[in-house]
Amino acid sequence: MNFIVYDLEATCWRGRPPKGINEIIEIGALKVNPIGEILGVFSKFVKPTVNPQLSDFCKSLTSISQEDVDRAGNFPKVLQEFHDWIDIYDEDYLLCSWGKFDVQLLHDNCVLHKLETDWLDLNMNVKDNYHQMKGEHKLSGLKNTIKHEGLEFTGVHHRAISDAENLAKIFIKYIDEWEY
Repeated sequence: MNFIVYDLEATCWRGRPPKGINEIIEIGALKVNPIGEILGVFSKFVKPTVNPQLSDFCKSLTSISQEDVDRAGNFPKVLQEFHDWIDIYDEDYLLCSWGKFDVQLLHDNCVLHKLETDWLDLNMNVKDNYHQMKGEHKLSGLKNTIKHEGLEFTGVHHRAISDAENLAKIFIKYIDEWEY
């Protein structure tokens, strides 16, 4: 089985999103085998369609520019590339994200674009699993957890590929202890 350790960035605003939806604008993922080796990296921007203009808040938070998403493929195209990279039809895989937000966001974006969602059934909430394993009830953010584990947070916080790389550090550290 391969573990797909991933993170997403989405359109965002201060307050509620216009037209009621957050769209994925970046997918970052690492493919990790059962012994903790990184087999590959996936990093793509996604062009939003419902709210194509990024808010100033979103650009500031994520460091993703309007040009980055304007040059990107739309969600169905990038998702097909992600599926091909995961090899969802021929490989055993488990999607691994920090919290519930990312898998819900993937689900919502699949529904928005009328795409299948059954491939999302194979997922693990690493955040909940981590805190259960540690016997902690206070759920903390990824950056604080990295620091708590004595690891160095690298890259740019709130960039999908950087957050996925940092999540992979925790995932690999405890690769033999996860419950899934």
